Amino acid sequence: MKKVLLAAAAIVSAVALMGCGKKETTTTGGGGTSGGSSAKAGGSNKLVVWSFTDELEGMINDYYKPAHPDVEVEYSMTPTDQFPSKLDPVLAAGQGCPDVFALENAFVRKYIESGLLLPLDDVYAEVKSKMADYPMKIGSADGHVYGMAWQVCPGALFYRRSLAKKYLGTDDPKEVQKYVKDLDTFVATARELKKKSNGLCDIVSSTGDMFMPYKGARKDPWVVNDKLVIDPAMDKYMDMCKLLHDENMEGRVQQWSEGWFAGMNGTLKDEKGNPIEVFCYLLPTWGLHYTLKQNAPDTSGDWAMCAGPANYYWGGTWIGAWKGTKNPAAAKEMIKYLATDDTFLTAYAKKSGDTVGNLNVQNALKDTFSEPYLGGQNHYAEFCEMAKGIDGSLVQGSDQQIEALFNESVTAYANGEKTKQQALDDFKSQVASTLGY
Repeated sequence: MKKVLLAAAAIVSAVALMGCGKKETTTTGGGGTSGGSSAKAGGSNKLVVWSFTDELEGMINDYYKPAHPDVEVEYSMTPTDQFPSKLDPVLAAGQGCPDVFALENAFVRKYIESGLLLPLDDVYAEVKSKMADYPMKIGSADGHVYGMAWQVCPGALFYRRSLAKKYLGTDDPKEVQKYVKDLDTFVATARELKKKSNGLCDIVSSTGDMFMPYKGARKDPWVVNDKLVIDPAMDKYMDMCKLLHDENMEGRVQQWSEGWFAGMNGTLKDEKGNPIEVFCYLLPTWGLHYTLKQNAPDTSGDWAMCAGPANYYWGGTWIGAWKGTKNPAAAKEMIKYLATDDTFLTAYAKKSGDTVGNLNVQNALKDTFSEPYLGGQNHYAEFCEMAKGIDGSLVQGSDQQIEALFNESVTAYANGEKTKQQALDDFKSQVASTLGY
């Protein structure tokens, strides 16, 4: 497989846009051994940690440091869009590197495949039986584990209960799932909503919402034997976007735009000022807490969730270590604690609502949750079940660049600017010229 060069990431994933853009900060905490022997083994009691998210900072300050009082942590946070540009040069030079660093889903595989990370095989051997499968596959390459995640981010379909009752006759998640159970049924339901609402209700506000589910339905990755592959699911995604656009069954706004958020709280209007009802949003675990709740607080209780048309995931944070760290034992101990520890993750899940990747913790907690925003539905148990069907083996380091080019072509096709064949030919040509596939 071709290696992706360590270069500054040009595109930030959507998860990064929703809450990781705080000013860079640095905090230092006080010193000593990690679990008894890690600092001694490495000859140092200090770990330099870099991240793009303040989540990790809170986990370290509130949980790791009290449990490891003799390890000094120097923590630095950089906004996600700047993080690869900061990390790439030091890793390439082998100087000034952090011991431990966070890796966002948009660029995690670039680093996992780089050969510059510390193998975590011994850590994984100890915890393998209790860890969710797909994050570990994403964090592994060439038979070795290089990154571990504390969370799973399965995607779901969040829908308005009031609209489901009005147009489908039920808001029961099990019954609504029948209307969106696969991608073909999803299209049929889109047409039914449009018809029953006299053109008022669109199934989604943006065709971009459909990308992750279609990506999750793939059987092949983008690159096989150094050749670009367009999986049939991605071909169908192009057709779906064109169909939704041509039949006016989507709100014609971009993800993360003002209009996209307006659809969540029922204030979206078309170009003539007519109201548009948006039936659902396809979002992962963090989409509930950081997107819907924050942008549509007044609709609390009028939402529910079901699995939707395909298993998929979106986002997530992995933790890895530089292979040249002077304190590998302490680095491994930090990663093991933050990504796998039962006691820590139980407390963290209860406090944050995050769906953790530790199966022991999942099983202990999943039946205890009730989410008022979802009308009392137990979202946690649903997310734990959805995570089981995700295939982490299809993720590659070149995905971010390829998908950016693909979605440019899809947009041009859906908007009528290019024929489907022209869009595909241009996409293939761009991938060949920029990535060599």
